[in-house]
Order: sequence, then C-alpha cells, then structure tokens
Amino acid sequence: MESKKIKEKRNGGESDVGGGVEDVYGEDRATEDQLVTPWTVSVASGYTLLRDPHHNKGLAFTAKERDAHYLRGLLPPVVASQELQEKKLMHNLRQYEVPLQRYMAMMDLQERNERLFYKLLIDNVEELLPVVYTPTVGEACQKYGSIFRRPQGLYISLKEKGKILEVLKNWPEKSIQVIVVTDGERILGLGDLGCQGMGIPVGKLSLYTALGGVRPSVCLPVTIDVGTNNEKLLNDEFYIGLKQRRAIGQEYYELLEEFMSAVKQNYGEKVLIQFEDFANHNAFELLAKYRTSHLVFNDDIQGTAAVVLSGLVAALRLVGGTLADHKFLFLGAGEAGTGIAELIALEISKKTNTPVEETRKRIWLVDSKGLIVSSRKGSLQHFKKPWAHEHEPVKELLDAVKAVKPTVLIGTSGVGKTFTKEVVEAMASFNEKPVILALSNPTSQSECTAEEAYTWSEGRAIFASGSPFDAVKYNGKVFMPGQANNAYIFPGIGLGLIMSGTIRVHDDILLAASEALAAQVTQENYANGLIYPPFSNIRKISAHIAANVAAKAYELGLASHLPRPRDLVKHAESCMYTPVYRTFR
Repeated sequence: MESKKIKEKRNGGESDVGGGVEDVYGEDRATEDQLVTPWTVSVASGYTLLRDPHHNKGLAFTAKERDAHYLRGLLPPVVASQELQEKKLMHNLRQYEVPLQRYMAMMDLQERNERLFYKLLIDNVEELLPVVYTPTVGEACQKYGSIFRRPQGLYISLKEKGKILEVLKNWPEKSIQVIVVTDGERILGLGDLGCQGMGIPVGKLSLYTALGGVRPSVCLPVTIDVGTNNEKLLNDEFYIGLKQRRAIGQEYYELLEEFMSAVKQNYGEKVLIQFEDFANHNAFELLAKYRTSHLVFNDDIQGTAAVVLSGLVAALRLVGGTLADHKFLFLGAGEAGTGIAELIALEISKKTNTPVEETRKRIWLVDSKGLIVSSRKGSLQHFKKPWAHEHEPVKELLDAVKAVKPTVLIGTSGVGKTFTKEVVEAMASFNEKPVILALSNPTSQSECTAEEAYTWSEGRAIFASGSPFDAVKYNGKVFMPGQANNAYIFPGIGLGLIMSGTIRVHDDILLAASEALAAQVTQENYANGLIYPPFSNIRKISAHIAANVAAKAYELGLASHLPRPRDLVKHAESCMYTPVYRTFR
C-alpha cells in the first residue's frame, strides 16, 4: 500500500481513480501546468521493444521471442521473415509516384526498424540511392520544415554557445566514430537552406552504414544553425531553425571552435569529422584550420576530387595517354572545382616527378567572370589564385573551350544547362573521344544531360554526371552514363580511417582511395563505356578502398591500431556492419 501511495505522489498527490486503476503516468490528473515525470522502462521489452528502432523486428519476432519479451498479443499471430518484410516494403515503395513520398517512407522505416531500413538500402542500392540521397534529398531539405516529424541528429545553434559539450552529452550513444556536420549554407546546388540542411548529414551517414559498413550507432549527424540569409525561409511559419540572418566573422568561428574542441574532448582524437555543404569561404578556411589538429575531411572539396580523379584515371583506358598528356577545363571554381583540380595536379606531379606548380598549368578554370587568368589575380579569392595562368581575358565558356582546346571538360558550377550544344560540339570537333563530366547536383542543376552529351558529340563522348541519368539509345547503340557520385568514395575512406585508427587525413590517402576505385572498373564496364563500376558491388568496392586507405595510413605512420592486419581487404569486410536480424535470448 505504501509503495502505491509513493507512486501516486510522484505525479502530484493522491487520487481516487475509477475502477481502482493506478494512475502511474498522471494522465487522469495531468493538466498543462502540472509537472509530470516521463518515467520509462530501462530494458526494452513489450511495447517499448516494438518502438525501439535498434531492436524492433516487427512481425519477424519468433513465437519464442514473443513469449520471452512480453510481445504476445502486441503483434498479429503471423511470423514473417526479414526477406518477406523487404519484399512487401519494396512493393509498397514502388507504388509511390512522387520521389519525396518514397523518401518520407524510407525515413519512417529508419525511425521504426533500423536493420530493415539498411537491408532494403543495401539490397536495392541502385534503386534507393537516388531516394535517400541526391537528387531527392535536395527536395527533402527544401521542404524539411513541412515534412518534419521526429528530430534526427543534433541541432547546435547560437543559443547553445558555451554549452556545446553538454549538448553532445545529450546524444544517447557515447561512442561516436563519424560525425557529418553542415551549417546549411550551400546545400547541393540549392543554396542556403539553413537548419533544414539536416537532411544531408542524415543521408550521408545512412550511406556510411549501407555502403561502407560503418555501424549506425557510431554515426552522428549534426547541423550547426547560425541563422539563414534565405528570405523565403525567414518568412516561412514552418521553418524549424533560427529566424535571423547568418552570423559571420568572429561569432561564427567562435561557435565552430567550441564545437570542434567539444567533439575532441567528448569523443577523442580519432573521431572523423566530415564537413558537408559549407559555403566556399568557410569550407576552405575550416579545412585548412583543422586538418592539422583533427581527423577532418571535406567531402565537397576532397571526396568529389577523389571520385573524379578515379573516373579520369579509368577514362585513360578508353582515350589513351597519361593524365599528364591531357588538358583540363573546369566550369566552376569553387570547392569542388579547385579541389578536383588540385588533386589532378598532385597525381600528375607524383607520377611525373614534376613540381605541382608546373602540373597546374595543364588545368584551366572558368568562374562566373570568365577564364581565370593572371591579369585577374588582384581580385581573385585565395583558393583561385594558383589557377591564374598567362592568357588574354576570355568571358564565355564556349570561347574558353575554343582557346584552351581541352581534352577533358568538367562542370562543377551548380548551374544547369551550361554545357550547350555549341560547347559539346566544339569539344567533339578537336577530340576523338571528348571526356565530359557534368557534376553539379541535383539533376536539375546538371550542366547537360546524358542524352545531350551523347547526341551532340555523335555518340563519341565519355560522359559521367553527379546525379543519375538513365541509359541513352543513340544510332542503335545503348550508352550507360556513369555517375561520379561521392558515395563511391567517402564510405570506403571512412571505414579505412576507422579500422586503422588513423589520426589525420593526408592527401596521399585521397590518392590511394582514387586508385582503389579506378582498379575496380572491369573490362566489361569499359566495353560499355563506363568509367565507374556499377553501384550493385558497392560494399566490395568500399572494402577495397578501405584497405587501400588503411595501407597508406600505416605506410605514412598515421594509423594507431597496431599491429597492422595481414590481409586488409578481409579485415575491412570483417569490420562491416550487416543488417540481418539478430536472435534475442
């Protein structure tokens, strides 16, 4: 009797409850101004087990598990296999005609049954990758406030200044190995989406798990909210972030400094922090500032560079020559453009034993004001200056193509339809097999479509894009466009860094990842004009990239997990998360 009274007093005094049912949760008496303690069960069983995404198996709980864990009667009597659940969900997903509905259904599944979500994603990667990541994730971020249901990840805003360590401790998982962080200022090619950029870290980390085998429990998505300059969002009543203009300068960098210090203090030296979709001016500065003191990686600068370099190395098998024999022209001189250019220059420098200052001269960049040339040096941002070569000023891309006569044309501008018919025809006029990479995301921002590239080059172009395109039929031949998707690279790099306990990301590690990816392109892929392997083998590809990354880290003395495993590919495969259901005691 005494214990009953104590329980009733927890939630605001004694009460006579109808039918003698004890009001443990205070539901009968609770009013908005009465305090209620959110009591919960510490061991997942019964109803709570069904609502725990890490352990829930839905109808796959066996009769024995249902008895042992108080589930009898909480589920319909049928016991379904994970395979049957997968079949049903894929059937349901295919009924949706709107991609955003598929995205929302997948996010709901992730919140409900984590293992089934990853099983679906791994087994149907080519079909579902465009749903959980680009291009659909872009639309999801634009509408994030409207479709927002349950918060995912950590939101750190200016209001948390001075308390970021406390905020990190609020996250339920204590052992974190990968953090993907954005400030939402440059989401894909869509611009400033502020706090709604959270869709990107959530999406990236689901790929770390599905494609790279990194356990979901060690992944942490973070959005740093310093405001937004997007007027539409500031006036949107459903916007979920701070309704103020972006903090800049000292206020911004102090918040980032506190975040980086708190992460290191809470999770240690070996947590990988991936910067994602920061604006150019901040991206370069943050990478330069923290790459010597933290394990940091910028996917827009370094991941894109590694995946594109890999495609170019593979393309050499189709066009002939070495990288040093080719001339490169970029449209777009931001994070992606200069990042790719620098990695190409580094690779040529290593292979030819030539100073990187020399190898840069084979690479030309066009920005919004035209070709980057030495006469513009005074007004250029610091990251563009190494690419300012001697040449008279050229305003338009078409004129730059005719003047430079590149063998490789790369688009990283974030502006769609910029590789016009005239530009592609010019490339095809002085190249037997012009290499054309339209890398801007999402699909709407692609510099040209696959069909345009093949048609305007009379089927001679070697084409790849950032977002996926369907196969193209031209003159009776079917062309399979490649996708230069960072998802080929970053999951494998992440796995390699984690399994070797690497403490810093060196440029040679990126080159090692590129070479490993290029080595996975088979003779059959080349015969179809592909410069990237199919995504259906992505986990095998990631294991090889991880092994190459780890090997380079051990060689450079940056790996801390000793002794070095004898077979790194087998070790990588053994470290990978598998989403098959576990049997409960």
